[in-house]
Amino acid sequence: MAVITVDKLCKRYAGATAPAVHDVSFTVVDREFMVLLGPSGCGKSTVLRMIAGLEPITSGTVSIDGQVVNQVPAKLRDIAMVFQSYALYPHMTVHDNLAFGLRRRRVEQTEIDRRVHAAAKKLGLAQLLKRKPHALSGGQRQRVALGRAIVRDPKVFLFDEPLSNLDAALRVTTRNELIKQQHDIGTTSIYVTHDQVEAMTMGHNICIMNEGEVVQMGRPLDVYRNPANTFVAKFLGNPPMNLLQGRLEAQDGHPVIRVAGSDVALPKRTAAALGRHVGHDVIVGVRPEDLYEIAPSGASAQIARLSVRIVAVESLGAETLLVMALDASNQELIARIGRNTAVRSGDRLDIAVDTAAIHLFDPASTTAIVQAPQNN
Repeated sequence: MAVITVDKLCKRYAGATAPAVHDVSFTVVDREFMVLLGPSGCGKSTVLRMIAGLEPITSGTVSIDGQVVNQVPAKLRDIAMVFQSYALYPHMTVHDNLAFGLRRRRVEQTEIDRRVHAAAKKLGLAQLLKRKPHALSGGQRQRVALGRAIVRDPKVFLFDEPLSNLDAALRVTTRNELIKQQHDIGTTSIYVTHDQVEAMTMGHNICIMNEGEVVQMGRPLDVYRNPANTFVAKFLGNPPMNLLQGRLEAQDGHPVIRVAGSDVALPKRTAAALGRHVGHDVIVGVRPEDLYEIAPSGASAQIARLSVRIVAVESLGAETLLVMALDASNQELIARIGRNTAVRSGDRLDIAVDTAAIHLFDPASTTAIVQAPQNN
């Protein structure tokens, strides 16, 4: 078992005007796969290195199974780390690369052989044990790096963007392999990435960071469906959420958004629940998949329409992206629609909006405007 608790973790480098990591707190429960997600420079790798013991902690604590390990040397934390670079020994065979760490710990040879062959079988490396790294593909090298961590049988796995050096096809294959290994082995893991696809598909939970701080944590789909602020709304999703300027008003006690010259009613919400935001400007968020060229059947009560001009049509094979400009304000937005469309650049149409899927954000704080719970 392994439970990792990070409490108010901070890191400030000498001469820096702002901390690289500020007041980061989260818990990774036993067997959980946690993903730290954020743009380059947000502090996620620094957090990982402090957990591993490779980076001194300015303040706060890292605990493993309830024991604070701030002063415990990295080699005694029972953690295995997989880096962005494979860091394989070029003069050693796959077998010897896998066995190296165990030999350093003076594990018996019979146990070394057992662990190496078991890991090689799991990772599809059994036929490659006599090869050296130069004779392996990028994906195979990354599997050797993963296997070197697996044979140690640690309490915790730490991954620092291990797939970023692979091409697109290998990233998918190796990502699926990592998901399978996590399911089979179940070791508590923390995975750092800036790739939202990796975060959405691999993580039991994701922790989104920006500028050294935790912005939002939760299950991947929960965070995607309920972003805490405009940063998360734009960062999670490809294409990202459309953000438009609007104004929240009330008509007969019901909230209405005035956006791009149109009044869009918000079903299943009340003006009272939206409180102080009524009568003020808001940021209106809608994901590309909640915009339709043809409204879905049976959804007429929750569909509004906005007049747009098509700026570009991007055919991706399985789907089509429409880049559009609103007639009234010239604000741009993107819709993800089916692959079979006759729409062309320069066309005008009324794009359908699923009003139940509209998000509202405060322009000043950029945080989500959450409706107060309603009594049944």
